[in-house]
Amino acid sequence: MTGDKSRLAVWGLRVSVLGLVILALGILGHRFGVIDFRPALLGLAGGAAIGLIGAVVSAVALIISIMSSRSGVRTAIAGLVIGLLVAAPVGQAMIAGSKVPGIHDITTDLDNPPAFDAVVAERGTTSNPLDRAEPADLAELQAQAYPDLTTLEIDMQPGKVYEAALETAREMGWEIVASNPAEGMIEATATTRVMNFKDDVAIRVTERGDGAAVDMRSVSRVGISDMGANANRIRTYLHALKVKLGAAG
Repeated sequence: MTGDKSRLAVWGLRVSVLGLVILALGILGHRFGVIDFRPALLGLAGGAAIGLIGAVVSAVALIISIMSSRSGVRTAIAGLVIGLLVAAPVGQAMIAGSKVPGIHDITTDLDNPPAFDAVVAERGTTSNPLDRAEPADLAELQAQAYPDLTTLEIDMQPGKVYEAALETAREMGWEIVASNPAEGMIEATATTRVMNFKDDVAIRVTERGDGAAVDMRSVSRVGISDMGANANRIRTYLHALKVKLGAAG
């Protein structure tokens, strides 16, 4: 019986490692341009599912090993840890994504979103369109999901706000594609850390009353749902800008 229990722990570890390998192949394959984002995402989901199975098998093997004082405890723990490390991040992202609408073009100004110009050539012909035509109720979906995303009004001279906006964009680690102080426009590209996905950003600084108004738009190049990433990017950026200008409150 000792051998049977040890084999269960070994199989749990093997399945967890297999999930890790599939997950890594999906990430590395997309980062190096070997596979498209769709099979890469399938690799992530598949790797996470296999990792979860490995974690469950390892957990069962661990319980049996402890209760019977038999071998396989360390192997079962290794399989459980690896399986959870593979499954947890993807699972958390999927749960978070299920709570937001399947949209990928987010802006602080639903009536007049900042427009893209220089970035268009960078996006190519296979990226998501920028016309905000789909879904037809895009504005309503965003307003319901992210009611906090609105124009940032700053009681400062627009030129000073623009300089701070450009500096903040650089500090975010984005690639500045174009900057036009005369028009108050900034275009940039943000690259995600893990999957190397590219999202494009447009920032517009305009005069409003005695101060300035800052609007921002963040759009994913691929995928139907952004899992809330673009909204989070806008929140993070606007907060950082307010802090830089000493207007956080």
